[in-house]
Amino acid sequence: MSMKRRDRRNRVLRTGESQRTDGRYAFKYIDPYGKPQYVYSWKLTPTDPVPAGKRAGPSLREKEEAIRRDLEDGIDHLGAKMTVVQLYALETTQRGNVRDGTKAGRDWFMRKLKEDPLGAMTIGNVRPCDAKAWAVRMKESGMAYQTIGHGKRALNAAFYTAVQNDFIRRNPFGFRLNEVIEDDTTPKVPLTPMQMESLLDFMRGDKVYGKYTDDLTILLGTGLRISELCGLTEKDIDFDAMAVSVDHQLLRGKKRGCYIAPPKTESGYRRIPMSQQVAEAFRRVIARNAGVKSPVIDGYTGFLFLNRKGNPRTCDSYDNMFKGLARKYDQTHEEPLPKPMTPHTLRHTFCTNMANRGMNPKALQYIMGHASITMTLNYYAHADFGSAMAEMMRLTA
Repeated sequence: MSMKRRDRRNRVLRTGESQRTDGRYAFKYIDPYGKPQYVYSWKLTPTDPVPAGKRAGPSLREKEEAIRRDLEDGIDHLGAKMTVVQLYALETTQRGNVRDGTKAGRDWFMRKLKEDPLGAMTIGNVRPCDAKAWAVRMKESGMAYQTIGHGKRALNAAFYTAVQNDFIRRNPFGFRLNEVIEDDTTPKVPLTPMQMESLLDFMRGDKVYGKYTDDLTILLGTGLRISELCGLTEKDIDFDAMAVSVDHQLLRGKKRGCYIAPPKTESGYRRIPMSQQVAEAFRRVIARNAGVKSPVIDGYTGFLFLNRKGNPRTCDSYDNMFKGLARKYDQTHEEPLPKPMTPHTLRHTFCTNMANRGMNPKALQYIMGHASITMTLNYYAHADFGSAMAEMMRLTA
């Protein structure tokens, strides 16, 4: 008759359990890949005391139960041992066909993740409280709410992949961010019709910013992204059809310099109708470029918006210009321009104006190049009582 194995307290040990010479308990099991694995604990049961100087933790029996549940449910216990950094790397490698800007953003977020304690945690040990604590730390470090939101979405997607692959049971990043940290994002404010006219009048009479008047007229009349404006060539303007073709954008990288990229999303490929005012602005721009030799960038030439050296203007140069323009304008006007005043303010203004005038949302979505109608519909929230009354009278007349 075989003797049952016992621990030093004369308790019967189950199959796979053992006690080492140093007093620590061990449990041996076979993983789904047929390989032996071990877990350890200083306690056999939850009520056992922890030896002096040893770290407390789950008992061996508790770990055994968790392993059994994982094996029964098909959870990959080894997958749960990968770190958050490793999981994020796995997630990004499965979404490899991305643009340079996205790659740079991923590299930046990976560096931030490696610097934070969350990055070194095994994914099986990450709880919602750990995920929320990460968000709080990011906020305390000075990271903007919107940036934290992008990071949370990336981690949420990575942990969703872990759940789908049976590495873990639940996604700890399924919480609402604004319930953990305050959303202090500065709301985007469009220009009012009066501000639009006032700003253009100011620019026409200004020696420094007058040369940008047509640029702003086009942005206000088309809703173009600034990178799309920078990439426009003479071939993209069809005066017969009164349309602007958008099938590329001009970007600038620290290492690459200026380069041509496809639109931000598939919805970015579009033709934008031109008003007569916008068409006249384009004609003036083309006339000013007569005789100027435009550089060739990735096969594209004939760029419309050039700097003093004859090179295409970039998003960065427009950002700097808008800061200076807003500063100078505010010095002589009682009503300041919205803050921050950026090229996107004009895109926001165009979309808001079209929404307030009752443009069909799907038509506006197409013109804006929005991938989701939800993004377009958000602009209809800028309607006020006056616009609501006008719309009501129009529909009930």
